[in-house]
Amino acid sequence: MKNRKIIIIPILLLSFILLLSGCSKMDKAQKAYDNYAEKWVQSDYAGMYQMLTNDSKSTISEEDFTTRYTNIFSAINANNLSLELSGDKEKSDNQIIIPFNLTMNTLAGDVTLEDYKLILVKEEKEYKVKWDESLIFPQMTKDDKVRINTIPSKRGSILDKDGNPLAQDGTINTIGIYPAKFNSSDIDAKITEIANILDISEENIKNKLEASTNPEQLIPLVDILQNDPKVLKLINRNDEGILIQPKSGRVYAGGEAFGRLIGYIGSITAEELEANKDKDYHDTSLIGKAGLEQVYEDTLRSKDSAEIYIERGEEKITIAKKDGEDGKDIKTSIDSDLQNKIYSEMAGERGAATAVNPKTGEVLAMISAPSFDSNVFTTYVTKTQKAKWEETNNTDEINRFNKTYSPGSTMKLLTASIGLQNGVIDPNATRDIKGLGWQKDGSWGDFKITRVTDPGSPVNLKDAVNHSDNIYFGQVALELGNEKFINGIKNFGIGEELNFEYPMQESQISNDGDLSREILLADTGYGQGEIMVTPLHVALSYSALANNGDIMQPRLVVSENPEAKVWKQGAISKENLPILIDSFTALINDAGATIPDGAVPGFRVAGKTGSAEIKKTQDDTTGTENGWFVSVDPDTTKISLVMIIEDVKGRGSSHVTVPKVRNVMEYYLNK
Repeated sequence: MKNRKIIIIPILLLSFILLLSGCSKMDKAQKAYDNYAEKWVQSDYAGMYQMLTNDSKSTISEEDFTTRYTNIFSAINANNLSLELSGDKEKSDNQIIIPFNLTMNTLAGDVTLEDYKLILVKEEKEYKVKWDESLIFPQMTKDDKVRINTIPSKRGSILDKDGNPLAQDGTINTIGIYPAKFNSSDIDAKITEIANILDISEENIKNKLEASTNPEQLIPLVDILQNDPKVLKLINRNDEGILIQPKSGRVYAGGEAFGRLIGYIGSITAEELEANKDKDYHDTSLIGKAGLEQVYEDTLRSKDSAEIYIERGEEKITIAKKDGEDGKDIKTSIDSDLQNKIYSEMAGERGAATAVNPKTGEVLAMISAPSFDSNVFTTYVTKTQKAKWEETNNTDEINRFNKTYSPGSTMKLLTASIGLQNGVIDPNATRDIKGLGWQKDGSWGDFKITRVTDPGSPVNLKDAVNHSDNIYFGQVALELGNEKFINGIKNFGIGEELNFEYPMQESQISNDGDLSREILLADTGYGQGEIMVTPLHVALSYSALANNGDIMQPRLVVSENPEAKVWKQGAISKENLPILIDSFTALINDAGATIPDGAVPGFRVAGKTGSAEIKKTQDDTTGTENGWFVSVDPDTTKISLVMIIEDVKGRGSSHVTVPKVRNVMEYYLNK
């Protein structure tokens, strides 16, 4: 018994040692696998090569190894790689086999490849990788080639109200140089000529020529629209090494009038790729960068069909395949002719304009000026254009139609409506206001409400509207009080969320949503204070004059929002509507009107100018002014149009805007 006990102990000990040894080997193998996997995920192909066995290294050089992995995984746009164990480790002879799957995003979508086997061999006291082509793709053998076949799909078009394309996939031209012929004669002269025609630098062309190592390979210079007149000067010159080749591209219609609204597409950035990592983009994808192209990216974007396959002689082995998908068109409510007309009237100015159909809520035009031609972002930027942008400090990069502004005296329609509704205004009653300045009492200190004109007699509502009497409307706001005035403003949708297809800055009644301070309340009554609105809000407010007092839900993308709906019912009460129409048409159409240059022959338009002062204090003389004019046709009910021009101080104030709006109204009402 004693002898048997003595024998058993060493046996148990040996078993334990062998178990520990086995565990240790497996742990080391696991670490080797983890290390190899990490390097693969990080595209550290040189590091992967260093982990190969000597026998494996004898079959492929480091350069060929790294080049092959780089070319294949770059070509298929592999990213977000992940390796996951797919079974138990197997020990066989002097090697350990670790099964795993590889998951990644590719041109052909998300792919999971199974049946990988990492064979680890003990070599120089370390586990090394026994490599062959099956560690690229499991189906792959030596001399196989990896191929990619992609078929582009069509991005959705952006259409105007009549179905005309404002943005669509089409054909553009690539202007390029064929060195084998270009370099044969007159190189410098041709470089100068091309640079002058295309309005690009000669240095740019020379640098591309010098960088070229293959005289048989085309050197692309610029992409250009097919109808660009510059093309005619370079066509049919193949013998000189100047080539024009067609290619697919995004084409925009309408020019600068539509730039800020439609936007453009461009190559996806690393940041955009990360932000959209779950949406099947890859590093060669195009994506909406601005305007409707960006806002409706998910609707418009297309997904190219793609197939990754192994070519083995005549045999084709599919690795991954994804069917393509065309993007969807979006139809807008934009009247292209009206959009162009408004923009031409705003030429050289900084500002914004919006036009809506009062009966349907359809947005007929939205303009930000200055703007850009979207085609420059899918073709190229000329030297002249670049210099212009630099000269204006990239002013056209600001989108103004979705920006909030102080409404100035355009606010007086709202104050008048709220005052009438709450019995604070009797349209036939007068207020005896004397002088050009007024304050409620001494608690206001030095602050006074000022007006431009003292008619020398008491004023009623129509007088106050015609002379844009700040004191009258400031008094009305004070008499309404904080609560009633705010409720009335909200009935026009200001200070509330606006459900609209295009992102807009949020309007506000005041910085904190309160008007309990008397001076702020009074200021707000005539459109100063802290109230901020978009041009769209102003157009919608005045549209109530042409829609029985109701404000429709604004609509821009009618293909997704086809139904006309009332947004604010009774923004102006029906009993007060004739009074307000009479007052806000009189200042344009009646004898003694203060805005006679806003009249449209043959039509009775209503409207209001507004000068929004931007200054630090009441006594500040260095501030600027923005000039508003809003015009609506209450009889034909076709349009409510507002325009704001920035920095009008010293050149006519808000009246700078009046003839521009009148010209547009005359054009549109006579269509």
